[in-house]
Amino acid sequence: MINAVSFKKKPHTNGDAPSHRNGKSKWSFLFSLTDLKSIKQNKEGMGWSYLVFCLKDDVVLPALHFHQGDSKLLIDSLEKYVVLCESPQDKRILLVNCQNKSLSQSFENLLDEPAYGLIQKIKKDPYTATMVGFSKVTNYIFDSLRGNDSSTHQRPPSEMADFLSDAIPGLKINQQEEPGFEVITRIDLGERPVVQRREPVSLEEWTKNIDSEGRILNVENMKQMIFRGGLSHVLRKQAWKFLLGYFPWDSTKEERTLLQKQKTDEYFRMKLQWKSVSEEQEKRNSRLRDYRSLIEKDVNRTDRTNKFYEGQDNPGLILLHDILMTYCMYDFDLGYVQGMSDLLSPLLYVMENEVDAFWCFASYMDQMHQNFEEQMHSMKTQLIQLSTLLRLLDSGFCSYLESQDSGYLYFCFRWLLIRFKREFSFLDILRLWEVMWTELPCKNFHLLLCCAILESEKQQIMEKHYGFSEILKHINELSMKIDVEDVLCKAEAISLQMVKCKELPQAVCEILGLQDSEVTTPDSDTGEDENAGIISCPTSAFQSNSLPTHAATGSRDDSPTQILAPPNVSRLTSA
Repeated sequence: MINAVSFKKKPHTNGDAPSHRNGKSKWSFLFSLTDLKSIKQNKEGMGWSYLVFCLKDDVVLPALHFHQGDSKLLIDSLEKYVVLCESPQDKRILLVNCQNKSLSQSFENLLDEPAYGLIQKIKKDPYTATMVGFSKVTNYIFDSLRGNDSSTHQRPPSEMADFLSDAIPGLKINQQEEPGFEVITRIDLGERPVVQRREPVSLEEWTKNIDSEGRILNVENMKQMIFRGGLSHVLRKQAWKFLLGYFPWDSTKEERTLLQKQKTDEYFRMKLQWKSVSEEQEKRNSRLRDYRSLIEKDVNRTDRTNKFYEGQDNPGLILLHDILMTYCMYDFDLGYVQGMSDLLSPLLYVMENEVDAFWCFASYMDQMHQNFEEQMHSMKTQLIQLSTLLRLLDSGFCSYLESQDSGYLYFCFRWLLIRFKREFSFLDILRLWEVMWTELPCKNFHLLLCCAILESEKQQIMEKHYGFSEILKHINELSMKIDVEDVLCKAEAISLQMVKCKELPQAVCEILGLQDSEVTTPDSDTGEDENAGIISCPTSAFQSNSLPTHAATGSRDDSPTQILAPPNVSRLTSA
């Protein structure tokens, strides 16, 4: 069981530490490239060059002086074995990320769209060193999909498992027990209820819950309705602003109009900051230059099969670019990281307005920000939490995954990083996200969605005796084949099953926030359907039992034709 995460520090051996033996100079040293953290270069104008190597345990080795130059030759030689990228804080410092050339390309493969060509490695993005590790996972998957014949150059699965545990900087998962993590033993969770979903919230239902001044009434009930059925597409432009926190639920129409005016002014002030940077200024601002380069490349391959973004010189593409560049001004420390364009695309599609899309995106990034931070503490925490939940639900499946060197659940990394954006169709991701934004029925509901998907794939994985590479390949091939309504039903049913369990481990309670959650077990007189054992909902969480429901595969009132051809695209403009 995965129950702890730590950064693995390798102790020095006699071969690693500076040695004075065997007649060697006291300044000689030996170290493994896997222990190298960074290389510091000399200041310009010194007359000679030097390099200082810093190891991962913060040991700084004696400087190597090159009085006749040629330090670059050593750097060039090192780049055959490691990836070096310039530190965003100090251009003289090269950050090191070890990489196996037979597997690694750019992080592009996480968001691979071959029709738009292969993007060259990006070495200067401060976050590429973090993200490139996961590309090793996806490259391994794509090599399998493409039927790569160069098997002699690839690592065997048993070796690859260890390799991937080191692939993502900061994401080292340690199986040794550590305080703060509870060992999950097998527990009888009881019978799982059957859940049905309702129709999407209609314009009429939404309008009935607005008072004369424009305030939304019965907010919790409205969230419950959205959780159970999502929104009609015509409502999304309004409702998403509330769900994401751009508009306060208790605000009046007049207050929202004033807020939009203030936010519009603020947005264009930030936009002017990067648009007014001259070419000469940008030459001296490597971070802005690198952000722009990344954004331009990513925009050209984001949802290009969607009519909203297809074709050249599409106004939607221009707005994607401008909003992402402006976000770099809004949060310059984070700037732009690959994957963020995927989070923005559906928001811009729904809002059809540059300013509203930006502020909804900024609100969404408040939730997702930690996923893109360099140390990736949030990502490794989520992987641990997912493992804990999955072990409670099915310890046998977890044991099987561990036996196939897949217990780290790295194959779920993309699901968590960009909230399933690449796993569902564009239409379905609109439904999935708005349901998650209600923050019902419990904390970390997205982890239960992961459990629901994995549970559906368990039989095939185990019956066909999938090994490490087959599991990676299989999970990757699920993209665009998952039924969103079925997954939502299963995930909600899992949450209800756990809530009803009286022996739920403390670790699970904390993950789901059940101590002070609004989710409660069904009342004895209202929760259960005595005919079929169907639980419509916990009484305190959902109060729409009289509204029409449909099964997971039922129809919805928003068809692909309605969604993929939004009106008024022509009025999208970029200031």
